[in-house]
Amino acid sequence: MSDLQQQVQEAADRLVESGEERGLQVAVYRDGVQVVDVVAGVADPGTGRPVTADTPFYNFSIGKGATATVAHVLAERGLFGYDTPVAELWPEFGRHGKQGVTVRHVLSHTAGVPGVPLDTTPEDVCDWDKMVAALEDAELWWEPGTKVGYHAYTFGFLVGEIVRRVTGKPISQVLLEDVAGPLGVGGELYFGMPETEHHRLARLEDAPVDPAAWGEMPADLPMFKAGPMTLMPTAELGNRGDYLSSDIPAGGKTSARAIARMYAALLGEVDGTRLISADRLREVTAVASSGLDEVFGMPTTWGLGYGIGGPGSTAEASPTVFGVPGAGGSAAWADTATGTAFALTKNRLTNDFAAASLIGGIVTGA
Repeated sequence: MSDLQQQVQEAADRLVESGEERGLQVAVYRDGVQVVDVVAGVADPGTGRPVTADTPFYNFSIGKGATATVAHVLAERGLFGYDTPVAELWPEFGRHGKQGVTVRHVLSHTAGVPGVPLDTTPEDVCDWDKMVAALEDAELWWEPGTKVGYHAYTFGFLVGEIVRRVTGKPISQVLLEDVAGPLGVGGELYFGMPETEHHRLARLEDAPVDPAAWGEMPADLPMFKAGPMTLMPTAELGNRGDYLSSDIPAGGKTSARAIARMYAALLGEVDGTRLISADRLREVTAVASSGLDEVFGMPTTWGLGYGIGGPGSTAEASPTVFGVPGAGGSAAWADTATGTAFALTKNRLTNDFAAASLIGGIVTGA
């Protein structure tokens, strides 16, 4: 066992033993080779089933990294460019003044359509055609490219419908055929997950939350207009069978080693597979948008589909780090400066990234 593997294993075990975490995975790749493969705790507290390296977790927005990656793989093949208008690929989207929205705007969260109708239900989110129709009927919150705001749900459906229009396939199929399959993780990285595989998933649970920790949120915060509270990420939502089976590429079901392997294959070759060229990697990890997030109100910086800067850090402090964390505290990222790809997945949903910051710090220090 390497020193780093041992350090990470000990840290993961302490988090579980302390009760801070229930079950988790950590995977780290360096220059295309896996150097950390750690599991700790239980995947299902009800049965005591342990976490294994191939246990998939529903990780909410971690899946956006895979969604962006699918887009870049297709752009690499010339199926569209980043400055291609979305309406050129998907004509119905151009209604209500949205004809100026480009693929670049979508990937950089500057498209100006961050919200879903406030009467959207979890069942609606599982209906692809209904969500696409809502986007076609949506009106702009701002002129595309002029402001940045997190497109929490709409990002996945926007990219997913672009993918469907240019390939004729659902994004889950393209993910399997063009990303997960070639990397050998087809059974560990999903958008829509077949019901026959649900028994393998980790069971999510909500950590106790002190409402005072959130502070006083103003009633007019734009996030309250971006979607109903019933779609906020919770264990109940993430354990729903229809959510797990449906293509909702704003999130994803993945093991740590699968999503870390994907990031490693963006940085370079992994067992002979590289997903995008070095030139494209530089383009998609350069800052594409930054400013005060129009939905959540905090400073934000995006490349093309990936946030810049790691959890607990900033784009200024970590300009070579790119990735997407997930609500509940999971995280996945890569660092172009060190050739490192990192992922931590867990089933106890917390309102911070303490575990990812702790273990990510151990990895970075090594």
